[in-house]
Amino acid sequence: MARRRTGALLVAAALALTGCGATASDALGTKGTAAPISGTPTRNSAAARAFPAAGVFDYQIGGSYPPASGVRIVDRDRTSAPAPGRYNVCYVNAYQAQPGDLAWWQHTHPNLLLRDASGRLIIDRDWNEALLDIATPAKRTAIAAVVGGWFAGCAHSGYDAVEPDNLDSYTRSQGHLTQADAVAFAALLAGIAHRDKLLIGQKNAAELATRLRRSGYDFAVAEECQEYNECDAYTSAYGTKVIEIEYSADRFAQACAVRRGRVSLLLRDRDVVARGQSGYVNRTC
Repeated sequence: MARRRTGALLVAAALALTGCGATASDALGTKGTAAPISGTPTRNSAAARAFPAAGVFDYQIGGSYPPASGVRIVDRDRTSAPAPGRYNVCYVNAYQAQPGDLAWWQHTHPNLLLRDASGRLIIDRDWNEALLDIATPAKRTAIAAVVGGWFAGCAHSGYDAVEPDNLDSYTRSQGHLTQADAVAFAALLAGIAHRDKLLIGQKNAAELATRLRRSGYDFAVAEECQEYNECDAYTSAYGTKVIEIEYSADRFAQACAVRRGRVSLLLRDRDVVARGQSGYVNRTC
């Protein structure tokens, strides 16, 4: 299993990056929906824009900055404005609660947070994120309504696609969620994204690539697939419509040797910090 980057930013931090002084509840909006970012165009095309396969990619979920001139695809957090003139992918944490959003979930939808037999929240300890409870059709529908509001906000702000993170949260659920739950929820999200004229990308969980492709997923965002020997699973399902992010220079060099020009390849620092910050790494091949 790949170790995914969640881009687990506090809402306040994300808003600071966009120059907004709103509160977490303002960021979530009514029923958790995200209002369009001020000053950005509204998507009004009749159909989703084609994904630029193997295009030069920049991963900016840790903070937005002007992309380099050759970059065609930019991935940013849903609280940030899309990059003008680029193909924009909107990061959404769909299966877990961002740390800064947990209080909102507890106040508004406490029954949609996954709990153990003692009623304690089940937490992804790596990123301090509570898992959402997608174990039943009713709960999947309720959570999809919230996440769908975020997708709509992405579309209205001018994004072309979404990448819902933490598809593999069932592996951290202490047995309370199944792979089938994750796939069923993923299918719901695909329908919602396409309704809003957005393409949708699979984020990690290479073992599900064929099933999700059949469920309507359009491309993949694969972190460290070279590290975990998973890249073929993605390219078999999605062809050249794969964004590969590596965090090791050695693995990145190996990936470039075999997939240069066939997929979108990027070396980034693990914290995905913005350009100009300490530790920033960003290389393509």
